[in-house]
Amino acid sequence: MRKSKNKIQRQKRIYLDHAATTPVKKEVLKAIQPYFSEKFGNPSSVHFFGQEAKRAIDKSRQIIADFLNVKPTEIIFTSGGTEANNLAIKGIVFASRKKFSLPHVITSSVEHHCILHTCEYLERQKLAEVTYLPVDKFGMVNPLDLEKTIRSNTVFVSVMYANNEIGTIQPIKELVKITKRKNPSIIFHTDAVQAIGDLNCKINYLGVDMLSISGHKIGAPKGIGMLYIRSNIEIHPLLHGGPQEFRKRAGTENVVGIIGLGKAIELLRKKEKKNEKIKKLRDKLIKGILEKIPETILTGHPLKRLVNNASFCFKGVDGEAVLLNLDLEGIAASSGSACASLSLKPSHVLSACGIDPLIAKGAIRFTLGEENTEREIDKVLKVLPLIIKKLRKISGY
Repeated sequence: MRKSKNKIQRQKRIYLDHAATTPVKKEVLKAIQPYFSEKFGNPSSVHFFGQEAKRAIDKSRQIIADFLNVKPTEIIFTSGGTEANNLAIKGIVFASRKKFSLPHVITSSVEHHCILHTCEYLERQKLAEVTYLPVDKFGMVNPLDLEKTIRSNTVFVSVMYANNEIGTIQPIKELVKITKRKNPSIIFHTDAVQAIGDLNCKINYLGVDMLSISGHKIGAPKGIGMLYIRSNIEIHPLLHGGPQEFRKRAGTENVVGIIGLGKAIELLRKKEKKNEKIKKLRDKLIKGILEKIPETILTGHPLKRLVNNASFCFKGVDGEAVLLNLDLEGIAASSGSACASLSLKPSHVLSACGIDPLIAKGAIRFTLGEENTEREIDKVLKVLPLIIKKLRKISGY
């Protein structure tokens, strides 16, 4: 009886935190299951079991390469977006020290912490100079700021395609053109972890030299990611050992994760109609919240934003208190980046957008997925205004 009751309660829960992670898709789960036990070979082994695993990896690499319109040899599998971004920045900086004693890196002030903390590490170790580009109130980088910042020793530019907290989409194509016009040898990298499920990530469209993605944001398992590296780019590996991943990332391959990532990428080709549905629900959520809850700020760009992102600052409340009250109603959301949810500091993204720290404390992010329904959005619009009203009364706002 208890199991049945728990199942009913679980079915009633509403998940609106897809930017943090997504459930593994049924098709992905089916594809990976045999590789846990039946097809368990090490891809480096020459016998049947090993070659069976290697063929599966090669197939996934080809699927991803076709999706991005690149060569399979330009796809390097990693443990996730964080490792991919670390490999991109550190790998280029270490390789560039042959030419420059202190290479110059440019990034934006609203990047994910795995970019910002890596850059800060390189600065502390006196391995690189770093410039952090400012953003406007919508979290958008001004291409002119990038142009002014490029120096003779600039070796690497990294600007994320779409922001994980506020959903703002950056003008990557324009930023790449400016960079290459100033100096074609500068490596341009984009963190496309949040963008891969919604935006055009084909390399011939963007023009980037490097691009990072993470599997668990698009229905693949956690613990798998990928870095695209354009051919002929010299990069130093972070992990040393065997010859795996074209000698750019040593270690026995995560066969299950790689197959899962390949399947998830394959499924993205069928997602266009689902994105239309998600955008419609997101627009309803944004409109409803702004109409029903006064003293609310929509964060991020009003138009140039991810189709599933609705992020706000509610004045006079604490975001963590809002999250707890939503959870009691069976609704899962986020106060910003999942990676920073344990931090008591205001979001660095909202600070960069010029939002007052006291207002930024009331930040909530809703990120929708394929399974969300209009009825679920209706419930959020029913309970959230009551929660905000109650918390504002308690705080004396």
